[in-house]
Amino acid sequence: MPKKGDSINLWPGAMPGTVAAGEEQHARALETPVAKLFLLDDGLVHPLMVVLPGGGYCCRAPHEADPVAEWFNGLGMHALVCHYRVFPWRHPAPLADAQRAVRLAREHAAAWRVDAARIGVLGFSAGGHLACSVANFGDDGDAAAADAVARQSSRVQALVSCYAVVSAVKQPHRGSFENLLGKSPDPEVLQRLSLESSVTPRNPPAFIWHTADDGSVPVANCLVYAQALSDAKVPFALHVYPHAHHGIGLGRDFPGTAREWTGACETWFHELKWV
Repeated sequence: MPKKGDSINLWPGAMPGTVAAGEEQHARALETPVAKLFLLDDGLVHPLMVVLPGGGYCCRAPHEADPVAEWFNGLGMHALVCHYRVFPWRHPAPLADAQRAVRLAREHAAAWRVDAARIGVLGFSAGGHLACSVANFGDDGDAAAADAVARQSSRVQALVSCYAVVSAVKQPHRGSFENLLGKSPDPEVLQRLSLESSVTPRNPPAFIWHTADDGSVPVANCLVYAQALSDAKVPFALHVYPHAHHGIGLGRDFPGTAREWTGACETWFHELKWV
């Protein structure tokens, strides 16, 4: 059983992905993508949440990483923080890393005492875009793969979307999409990654929250995603709080109602019977 805070290299072999032109040396100098583990040590089987911090696909915000995993531990869930690749890495490298983290948890479910039928994903801002991508594009794994992790499903059973970047069409956060896809992306790829267009009935139940006056990622992003889930008859909870600056994370020091999102989310997990 790994110790709390241990990190596992997501790609001990060849690492897939493409790099922005002229940035190969920069990419090689960056850290290896890892999963940092926050596993409960009580001998019981628990659900697990994969945490994806935000940062515009150019960095990963520390306050949206380990503190969030610790919060999940306090609810009685395992967690891991996925340190996915950001610029100069391009799509699909971040998605491959996030899906790999889900597969890794499922492959080690018995050893880590993870309920393989209750693995979820949470993301903030651009990490929310990545979390919604995991939810939208889940697959059953490659049964023919030599790598045992690659044979595992990347499907998740719960999504928590926190002031997420979603749409490349409706008031997009252009910096995130430029870091992910470049300045002149393939229109078909851009449309696919405008995530309101790729929701299916196989998407997992979702808890979505945003603030009405978010000055960085407009609230329209969460509204179009919620509408897509509704159209696909996927259950979701939607909370739009009146005020908070972008990036409040757990919101513990925020004086307004947006700080209540963690309590509402905990109640939602009780409804799912995860806690």
